[in-house]
Amino acid sequence: MLSVKKPREVVYLFSNQKMEKDSSIVLRFQVNPKEKGRFSYTIEVFTSDQADATKIKLSGNVLELEEGVNTFTSCPTFSDEPKGANKTSFDLTVVTIDKETKKELSHSKVVLIQNGQAVWEKETNKNGRVKEKSTLGLSYFYATHEGYSPAELGAYINFKRNFIVLELEKNEEIIIDVPFEDTTVLVFQEEEVIDEVIIEIETEIEETEVVEIKEVNTVPLTEEESPSFEDLSTDNFDEKYFKPINVVFVLDVSSSMKQVDKIELMKYSLIQLAEMLRPQDQFGIVTYSTNTRVLLEPTSGGATDEIIAEISKLKAFGYTSGGEGIKLGYKTAYKSRIDDGTNLVIVITDGAFNRNSDDYKKYIKKYKKKGILLSVVGIKNKAVAAEKMTAVAELGGGSFISIMKLIDAQNNLKQDIRMKAFRR
Repeated sequence: MLSVKKPREVVYLFSNQKMEKDSSIVLRFQVNPKEKGRFSYTIEVFTSDQADATKIKLSGNVLELEEGVNTFTSCPTFSDEPKGANKTSFDLTVVTIDKETKKELSHSKVVLIQNGQAVWEKETNKNGRVKEKSTLGLSYFYATHEGYSPAELGAYINFKRNFIVLELEKNEEIIIDVPFEDTTVLVFQEEEVIDEVIIEIETEIEETEVVEIKEVNTVPLTEEESPSFEDLSTDNFDEKYFKPINVVFVLDVSSSMKQVDKIELMKYSLIQLAEMLRPQDQFGIVTYSTNTRVLLEPTSGGATDEIIAEISKLKAFGYTSGGEGIKLGYKTAYKSRIDDGTNLVIVITDGAFNRNSDDYKKYIKKYKKKGILLSVVGIKNKAVAAEKMTAVAELGGGSFISIMKLIDAQNNLKQDIRMKAFRR
């Protein structure tokens, strides 16, 4: 940032004058008006990457000024909180409409998710609206209506940005309920094939002589065989069938993850997994952006509340340092490894690693030999990034897991963990 052209009545602060690749800086402006009434100022911010200034308009209405008092004050620091009425709680309105006709849809189900957890689930009224109390912050909305494909949207809401419209597209064949009830997609079961086999057996028995049936019934029973992975319910994580897991997540919390809905999908996916874990499992978190750090040392899967609390506090800021994050993730996972279990490092990111990533591949090869696998979860990633992440996951002996929508966040990570921990 080179300079800021502004009138005398405006003061400002900046979080950083230099902006690194894949990062952001924050400018804070304060207006010191001399008189009551409406005001409008245009601020010009000059940066080294372009010849023309970026223009920012500040406007408002001063309703009251204290007589005889100097109103000129310095711009509040980034740690200062706004004074006056509580702006963190407000009325939020959500409307569901038909995407083609723009007609409101009554009796739609709407869910508000914040910090990876459902805050409320409501049904729209006859005008297709839900009006509920909410708090400011990054939020994720999910709506369903019979005969329509689900609609979802990530948005930042506050007391001014408090009106959300969700457009649902008609599709008679797809009805996916709100993903907070028992609506797990049974990806691995093949019930139709099983039914066909049973029908064929019954038909054959009916046409067989009684003597032959007796012979079949008198065959001695063998020891009960263990069920296959496909035979188990997708919610089953019984220790009888699944080995203990030691998983350390390496989370991208750089600025790009703050965009729209990425960090909310990441939080929701992690919380879904945390609620499935058992006391014998280990769950750790390493974060990377400008710096890397261990946010949560490997912790028993039984400490669900503690794990979810750390996930909920995740915020995105800074530039990407994925290679350093992978190294720290491996070191953390190796310290807590389970000899007779499944040991994993799982990177969750929206793209490739941009900084300090030159030698992370040798770490992947090194720790793969020690029995620690690497998987990569792509959050709303582009196709080019997906190719690179798939190659990294293959090098680490793990999987590439794509999360583009809420239903992916509900299922994909959990099912991949179950497959890797299954006792074959």
